[in-house]
Amino acid sequence: MKLIVGLGNPGEKFVETRHNIGFMVLDKLAKELGTSAIVWKKEEKHKAMVARVGDIALVKPLTFMNGSGLAVASIVNFYKLEADDVWVVHDDIDLPIGKIRIRQKGGSAGHNGVISIIQHLKTDEFVRFRLGIGRGMETSGRSMKKNWHHRAVIDFVLSRFRTGEAGALRVLVKNGAKAVRIALIEGLDKVMNRFN
Repeated sequence: MKLIVGLGNPGEKFVETRHNIGFMVLDKLAKELGTSAIVWKKEEKHKAMVARVGDIALVKPLTFMNGSGLAVASIVNFYKLEADDVWVVHDDIDLPIGKIRIRQKGGSAGHNGVISIIQHLKTDEFVRFRLGIGRGMETSGRSMKKNWHHRAVIDFVLSRFRTGEAGALRVLVKNGAKAVRIALIEGLDKVMNRFN
């Protein structure tokens, strides 16, 4: 069984924000994987929305980003899965908008959802589909770029995509779902060669 987790924050306030790209990709993936309408069910015991497609479980944690690991660990323990059966789809501020990187393990790069999953699974050996949402930079002085401070990064990831980014967003969601599908059918090596 594969557990495909899209990271995001629940609630209308966060719909279509940069931090919710994982939810957007899972919604697209659910439509593409299902031969009939996929039903998302709220599973209180796991604190998540879950949709099943054969031996694949699509999961959208309802714990807010910082508590994503609670939902993931609950489902992993319930189904007795290994960490490498968990694939996490999430935003990445360090990648340009539209860029996708797939990794089989590694650090969190400061992403609070990934930090939470590492803490609750007690390992970093799960697959990540990192989706570029734009670089968190600000201009200062003579157009000199510097890293945003923490509050500005939070504001950025919780912002909606700009009108001029609509096309890039559509392509990112489409390619994110495509990357997961290719990995399911052809394996991680193939998808990593194609997108990395």
